[in-house]
Amino acid sequence: MHEELENFERNHVWDLVEPPPNRRPIGTKWVFKNKRGEDGMVVRNKARLPGVSSKEGIDYEETFAPIARLEAIRILLAFAASKGFKLQ
Repeated sequence: MHEELENFERNHVWDLVEPPPNRRPIGTKWVFKNKRGEDGMVVRNKARLPGVSSKEGIDYEETFAPIARLEAIRILLAFAASKGFKLQ
């Protein structure tokens, strides 16, 4: 976990800021996983910090990272190009 936080800081992944008034930030929780080698022995312990916006009893067991799929980006670009939209 400490290694992951150090990587975030070294790579300037985020800046800590105050949330806007009347807004709640997206929740997070640490997700831990053991990476195993071919022999089944634990090679490395991994930790992720995905954004979480699940509700207990609905989708509480799943975690989602806010990342767009490549196909979705391609569709957006193709649509924008066909309509002459400018994207930022």
